[in-house]
Parts: sequence; structure tokens; C-alpha cells
Amino acid sequence: MSVHRSDLSAMATMLVGLAALLLCLPAHGLYKVVGPDGKVTYTDRMPSPADGKVTPLNAAGNGVATDPAALPLELRQVALRYPVTLYVIADCAPCDGARALLRQRGIPHAERLVLTEEDVDALQRLTGTRDTPTLMIGQQPLRGLSVETWNAYLDSAGYPRESRLPAAYQHPPATALTERREPPPRPAPAPVRPQAEPPVPEATLPTTQGIRF
Repeated sequence: MSVHRSDLSAMATMLVGLAALLLCLPAHGLYKVVGPDGKVTYTDRMPSPADGKVTPLNAAGNGVATDPAALPLELRQVALRYPVTLYVIADCAPCDGARALLRQRGIPHAERLVLTEEDVDALQRLTGTRDTPTLMIGQQPLRGLSVETWNAYLDSAGYPRESRLPAAYQHPPATALTERREPPPRPAPAPVRPQAEPPVPEATLPTTQGIRF
């Protein structure tokens, strides 16, 4: 069986990407820790449960939608190190396929909807692309759905091939990528005060002063 030069090039590109994932992602993992005394700290090392409530942060600095305490230990550790975020748009067949892939494999992830031009700009800043679907594994963006490539990166991150999610686990709903700002309410119009009618002048009676008979 012959191997084409283009196939070797594609394999080399994938291997380079996998190596970058393994070398770079642990150093960029961020965790928010709320200690027993209420003190909030941020760290790039995986905290111990005894340190307090741990919330993994994704590349945008947002808390990952999955509660690590609800996951089995082997899945909890990898989800803390390499949180997964899926960026999608509405009415998109590849986005539906990407979502199905993650759910079938049992990958806990946050899903962000790209709905407005502001969302597109945010997607560009976070992932370096304006395309959807885009998958972020830690800080590694994967542009466009490729089942083979996505599975390879998830394997390298340490996610199990078969779902380890609890039977009662529910994937969190998708949320908008950027916060929606409601327009400020218009001030209520001032009440119209009825204008007072001008006073009716009193009738003046003629005087006798200056009148000669």
C-alpha cells in the first residue's frame, strides 16, 4: 500500500498540533478557588478539593459550565486541566454534528452561541477564527468539524473514548457568547399639570369723583 505525500503532510501537521497541546495546555490552565474563609484566588495548578470550591476557567476567563464535583474522578481531573468549549451558530448541520460527537463520547463541555456581530468579534479574539463550529480544548482551537482530528485531540488531552458521565447528568444549555445589554429604560414622561385659568377681572364701577352735575 502506497502513502501519498499529502497524507504524510497531514499526519505531520496533526502530530505537531498534538505535541503543542500536550506541552502548552497545562501551563495555561486556570482555576478559580474560593477557600473556606471566602477568599478567592486564581492558580494555573490543579487545586486540591480541600482548598475550597474549584471552578475551571476557559480561555475567555469564564467559568466552565460543568460542575467538577458532579463528575467521576478520572473525568473530573481532565475536565479541570483541559476544559472544552464548543462555539456554534443556529441552524447549522456541522454544529449539530459537533454537539452530537461530544455528547456521544460523554465530553462535559460549555456551549456558546454566536448570534451577533459582537459575538463574531469575540469568537475571533478567543479562537483566532470566525468559523463555526470551533472547538476549544484548553487553549487549543480546532476550526471546523473533523471527527478524526477532534477525537485525536480529545484522546491526547486524556478524555475517555466512551462516556463516563453519570446516568443523571444533563448537559448545560447553550448560552450567548457575549452578554446581552438591555437598552436603558426610557424615563417616564413628567405628568402634565393643568394650567390654572387666569382670574376673571372684577367689574369696575364708575365713581362720582370728577363728575359734575
